[in-house]
Amino acid sequence: MKYKLLLAIMVLLATGSSPMTGRSAAEQTISITAERFSFEPNEITLKKGQQVTLEIRTKDVSHGLLIEDLGVRADIKKGQTNEVTFTPESVGTFEGKCAHFCGSGHGSMKMVVHVTE
Repeated sequence: MKYKLLLAIMVLLATGSSPMTGRSAAEQTISITAERFSFEPNEITLKKGQQVTLEIRTKDVSHGLLIEDLGVRADIKKGQTNEVTFTPESVGTFEGKCAHFCGSGHGSMKMVVHVTE
């Protein structure tokens, strides 16, 4: 019985599938919460060439996430989660910012995205 379980785990690892999400084991998923006037987390690190899904939600009003240099734009409506999947192709540090005016602190609602080799 132990060997069958071990074999099943080895097959899942070899195929790159995750039984919990159906996503590739190489894919990264990051949850981000937008709230006046911040993102949580406000700094993330990604790997060049590795697909990532950002699961973005808001606690208060509608927001947006724009990471222009990585081609990411998402609208985030109150009470809903928006998923954005992309593969960063450039190494560097990039700025993400709120793409919807959300009040007096809107201009300071930013996050930092690091993409490494």
